[in-house]
Amino acid sequence: MQEIKIVVTPIDFSDNAKMIADSAAYVAGKFGAELHLVFVAQNFEDYSGFFVPPVNLPNLTKDLLESAQQKMEEFAESCREQAAAAGVPALRSHVLTGDVAEEIINYAKEVRSNMIVMGTHGYKGLERIMFGSVADKVVKTACCPVLTINPYRQDCGGQD
Repeated sequence: MQEIKIVVTPIDFSDNAKMIADSAAYVAGKFGAELHLVFVAQNFEDYSGFFVPPVNLPNLTKDLLESAQQKMEEFAESCREQAAAAGVPALRSHVLTGDVAEEIINYAKEVRSNMIVMGTHGYKGLERIMFGSVADKVVKTACCPVLTINPYRQDCGGQD
């Protein structure tokens, strides 16, 4: 296995996002690897034929990306202390747009990531039916190992 220098972690700003980011920081810290937090805003232009949006779609996309960038900066700032304590030499954050799974995979290739650490749950209900399981797609097609974390599992009683 190649040396792990860059860990990519997709973030969805859900209630579990901080736990996933802290877990990714722990893993990255063990390897002395950079941690890249990424948020992917779903590209709704692909669905514009299904409905008539009440607002101009390009303006909505621009506003969404600006809001996501601000939220990502705040989220990354809240993770810096934990990442530094875990031994992460650099924490970077990025906002992307497009198909969520594809953008995660493309970003990991672009930065030559050696590992992806991500949660197993994000979308639920109708959204999951429409968009599918992002984690499943990433695991099946990623260019590097993928460590998945189920945020709903109780501690399995590992070593103290």
